Amino acid sequence: MNGLKLGTRGSELALWQANAVAARIRRGTGRECELVVITTTGDRLIEANLSKVGGKQVFVKEIEQALVRGDIDLAVHSAKDMPAELPDGLSIAAVLPRADPRDAVVLPAGVAPPSTLSAVGNGPDGGAAPRVGSGSVRRVAQLRRAWPRAEFRLVRGNVGTRLRKLDAGDHDLLVLAVAGLERLGLGDRVSMRIDADACLPAPGQGIVAVETRAGDTDTGSALAAVDDAPTHAAFTAERALVAALGGGCHAPIGALAEADGDRLRLRAMVASLDGAKQLRREAAISADAAQALGAMVARGLLADGAGPILEAALRAADGAG
Repeated sequence: MNGLKLGTRGSELALWQANAVAARIRRGTGRECELVVITTTGDRLIEANLSKVGGKQVFVKEIEQALVRGDIDLAVHSAKDMPAELPDGLSIAAVLPRADPRDAVVLPAGVAPPSTLSAVGNGPDGGAAPRVGSGSVRRVAQLRRAWPRAEFRLVRGNVGTRLRKLDAGDHDLLVLAVAGLERLGLGDRVSMRIDADACLPAPGQGIVAVETRAGDTDTGSALAAVDDAPTHAAFTAERALVAALGGGCHAPIGALAEADGDRLRLRAMVASLDGAKQLRREAAISADAAQALGAMVARGLLADGAGPILEAALRAADGAG
């Protein structure tokens, strides 16, 4: 059996994901994967605001181009970094089982965890407004309600860089994905897991997705042994929601699809950038209708007025650029 060339970014977390996929392929089929590290625009502009440099596309464009050219056989991505629409000729052949999709409060090393989410907003000494590091408009829009006094600051860079900035005193706390911290062996840095009712995660958060050329049956058959069906259904519903809303990294959109017996339940949220307006919808239907579920919840949000909120967020991003 021929080996497979697996394209990935070179960050520590991306390599963890790539090696996890390679290990599953090896166990399931006996085939080996050669990792091909590809530097993306997002890696080169690590400190830039995503809304100013092209959105989520900057983390996948070069890898997808290599896939289309045939330089690699499969590409491994963090699902939340993927745009809602794939290039022609590419498809998602597999996803790994989902890790904890929630966001986490991360405090400086040695600082005791807070008792409640609202207590975090009181600041490090109970007086000064807390300086919150986050690169996500979705997190900021939702958490402004819990922390009305907080000063939200843009922070980019890989997880290690962000933690060093936190411990050096640049921020009083960070909001990061639980999954990324745990995959890097940094689960002890999670001070509090934020319940999805308070802050819905990004669509695809905690999911590792594997992309291939649509007609590549050889690679597709290898990935059939890797795919986790319940997670794939959740992934499909969340991406269908974003596609129907026409949103991206410019807009605060949260979504979480979870198994509910033999049905799939999807919760979703659209908010204004300042968090003043928040719309929420949820629905549940048969798990084999995940695409329809995402579209249905999106229609409900649009009927509630999500369109003008999303348009305002896009205009603000264009103006900032």
